[in-house]
Amino acid sequence: MPWVVLVVAGLLEIVWSLALKHAEGMTRLWPAVVGIGVAMISLGMLSVALKHLPVGSAYAIWVGIGTVGVAVVGMLALGEPATWPRLAFLALIVVGIAGLKFVEA
Repeated sequence: MPWVVLVVAGLLEIVWSLALKHAEGMTRLWPAVVGIGVAMISLGMLSVALKHLPVGSAYAIWVGIGTVGVAVVGMLALGEPATWPRLAFLALIVVGIAGLKFVEA
C-alpha cells in the first residue's frame, strides 16, 4: 500500500506543477489555489508513504514521477520540444525509478 500512496503522490506532483504554471506567477487565483492545495496533499501522501519506505528511494521516486510526468505533459500539451536527447534522459529517469522500486521491494 505505501507504494500506491507514493505513486499517487508522484502523480499529484504533475498536477500541482502544471497548476502553478497556469497560475502565471501567482497572479491567477484559482490555478494558484489548486496548485498549492494539491502540493500539500502530495506532500502529505509522501509523508504517509515514508512511514514504510526508505526516505532516499521514496523521495527520488516521488520527484522522478513528477519530473517525467511534467516533462511529458509539457511536450504533448504545451508545445515543448521532444528531442531525442530529452526523451533519452527522461527514459533514464524512468529506469532509475523502476530500479529503485525493484531494489526496495
